[in-house]
Amino acid sequence: MRKTLLVGRHGVGKTTLKQVLRGEEIRYVKTQCMDYGDWLLDSPGEYAEVHGLGAALAIYSYEADVVALLIAADDDYSLFPPNITCMVNREVIGIVTKIGKAAPERAEGWLRNSGCKKVFHIDSHTGEGVNELKAYLRKQS
Repeated sequence: MRKTLLVGRHGVGKTTLKQVLRGEEIRYVKTQCMDYGDWLLDSPGEYAEVHGLGAALAIYSYEADVVALLIAADDDYSLFPPNITCMVNREVIGIVTKIGKAAPERAEGWLRNSGCKKVFHIDSHTGEGVNELKAYLRKQS
């Protein structure tokens, strides 16, 4: 699997997605610091939310093959500005989480506006879209 950095606000579903992708039982865990795993890097939401911590994400992106920007289908706004993906010299994909809670089209639009060319729709609790994401992350770049 390609090493993947998960980035998004708190509560977007980064840790839940990480647990599902690893085949673990889903349980709520607040990510307090960078979680280095086998091939997944789970970042605290505060790294994306607090301006002064954004530099940490830039540094961690150098350890990844893929950077995944996550937005929940029921989010009211996007943390990611237009064309932000050009700031990272890694592949950047978008992931819309919680697709069963709202219409995911708005969140996908925000991710595409941010520069994501490839966007996945995921429901970690039902498993919808998880196999497609796993297959994509297995591909060699």
